[in-house]
Amino acid sequence: MYYYLIAPTIVIRKDEDSFTYHNEKPLAKGTLVRISIGKKLTTGIIVGVTKKPIFQTKAIAQILNSRPIPIPLIELAHWMSAYYATHLAFVLQAILPSGLHKKRRSTHRVSPQSSRNRTKIILNKEQSRALLIATKHHGGTLLLHGVTGSGKTQLYIETAKHEQRQGRSSIILVPEIALTPQLVAEFTHHFKDILVTHSGMTEAERHTAWDTALHANEPIIVIGPRSALFMPIAKLGLIVIDECHEPSYKQEHVPRYSALRTASMLVRFHDTAKVLLGSATPTVTDYYLAKNNKNPILKLQQTATLTTPPEITVVDFKKRDSFREHRFLSDKLITSMRSALDDSKQVLLFHNRRGTAPTTLCSQCGWNALCTNCNIPLALHADHHRLLCHLCGSREQISPSCPVCGHPNITFRGIGTKLVEEELRKLLPKARIARFDADNTTTETLQARYQQLYDGDIDIMIGTQLLAKGLDLPRLRVVGVIQADGGLQIPDYQAEERVFQLLYQVVGRVGRGKDTSTVVVQTYQPEHHIIQRALQRNYQEFYEQELKHRRDSVFPPFTYLLKLTCTYKTEAGVIRAVKQMSAAIRTKHQHVAVMNPTPAYHERLRGNYRWQILIKSRQRADLVAIAQEIPQHWQADLDPTNLL
Repeated sequence: MYYYLIAPTIVIRKDEDSFTYHNEKPLAKGTLVRISIGKKLTTGIIVGVTKKPIFQTKAIAQILNSRPIPIPLIELAHWMSAYYATHLAFVLQAILPSGLHKKRRSTHRVSPQSSRNRTKIILNKEQSRALLIATKHHGGTLLLHGVTGSGKTQLYIETAKHEQRQGRSSIILVPEIALTPQLVAEFTHHFKDILVTHSGMTEAERHTAWDTALHANEPIIVIGPRSALFMPIAKLGLIVIDECHEPSYKQEHVPRYSALRTASMLVRFHDTAKVLLGSATPTVTDYYLAKNNKNPILKLQQTATLTTPPEITVVDFKKRDSFREHRFLSDKLITSMRSALDDSKQVLLFHNRRGTAPTTLCSQCGWNALCTNCNIPLALHADHHRLLCHLCGSREQISPSCPVCGHPNITFRGIGTKLVEEELRKLLPKARIARFDADNTTTETLQARYQQLYDGDIDIMIGTQLLAKGLDLPRLRVVGVIQADGGLQIPDYQAEERVFQLLYQVVGRVGRGKDTSTVVVQTYQPEHHIIQRALQRNYQEFYEQELKHRRDSVFPPFTYLLKLTCTYKTEAGVIRAVKQMSAAIRTKHQHVAVMNPTPAYHERLRGNYRWQILIKSRQRADLVAIAQEIPQHWQADLDPTNLL
């Protein structure tokens, strides 16, 4: 009889993550099995071999896979559990696809559908130098800091080819599902065996892709968002994290892991594997750590081909003479759009706010339509003739008169992407217009319509920050930013960094070829240093000033952060709980800095009140210890991407 430690994918006990079972035949570490917990069966993974215990054990009920999970993935699961103070069962839920125990019919793999014009890769001197460093670097992390259009994707492809020749596979991560078609189209020209995995696929499709990776005997290329990191690859050589500055690489629910930090550990467990972080605007923390740890920083400061820089115009929203034809689309932007459409070229309009109008007011008494669950303004969605809460999703009918004073003059203030779309259809009735935001149906998403965008079948695209992330469209000639300074007022230490990144990135969607292109940026703060540096593409000055600010205010990278969030039904209850917790932490952990409790940015969510405590420490282990001690109804977020 053989005895094994098996970690189930559900929490059985808070302080234990593996249990002893037996089997008549020997099994390898990493084998997936079904085990009985009480009267129910659950999936588990063999994490170790043990001796016969003094207590009676149960037999393994079923063996699920003939080939075990690669050992580096098991080591990674244990590291994630310790590093993020999370029960191993929750980590395994993130690493393993759901439905592993189900019997399925033969399911075909999802084949890449998008295509791009094939171009032969000829690297310039900068790219060749960077490739030489990347291929000779064995293990660890490299930062690829390249301006938009500098050919970072070409470098990813050539580095992956090098790893393939060595018999090693590569994982290519993208920040959003919507960007997978573009990257898949590029890689398909150079690799035969490409696996795509993301949450937009069915459970059966994801399982098929996972199983294909597990049983692959030759090097493969895996492309997908952060969850693709956990594909069971036996011999890994490269992990590429494209647009590595994006906050979407941090998971916002348990386990709250950073794909960047997790990837850096996964390559350690694979010995010779490496991580390549690519971005034109790396985060201040990542850039500082690369310099401080003496990790290679590969710089691409020139565009990959001969290009004509875009003409950039900043329009002051306060100067109404610039808005004669339309109240929020400047004359310069309208003229540029018409010129591009006349030339059969494309236009991109960026506005980081959904809906038609974000605020509904009574012009008589000032009543504001608020969500009864979240206490935030309800956004007008005129296409559905509803008011919608963008936090909890609750919907309300539009009242014909004020519910407080009865006055019929209800007004809608502000600009949303649906309003931009509606106004453009009036202004440019012949244009083919598409909107891309969180309100899209399945058939309207950027992922579903990418080929139409690339082929030029869509003239004007309107959208939120999704459109700022790495799109490369050869027919795009005009970029318009409806309001550039919207994010500067957010009370978060990374607010200015995020605005800088978004502006820098969205401007970089044009100026990638020889044709002239135009960028029109509308703002109430044209002289703001963040807007100026983003439009000048001056990352170095931004980095140095922001780093000084972080040092002075003691924020990352000069400290570690832990954000604790408490949720109660009553405001008095949550205030009492955070005060007690704050006092207890100060008493027990005197080496950490505990900030005074504050309401969360969205204090009320789905009928519950939320307050939070921010804790700083130069020793991350102190914060892990605190996270492990807090009650279950609290939420602990180590290394939070924001303080909202």
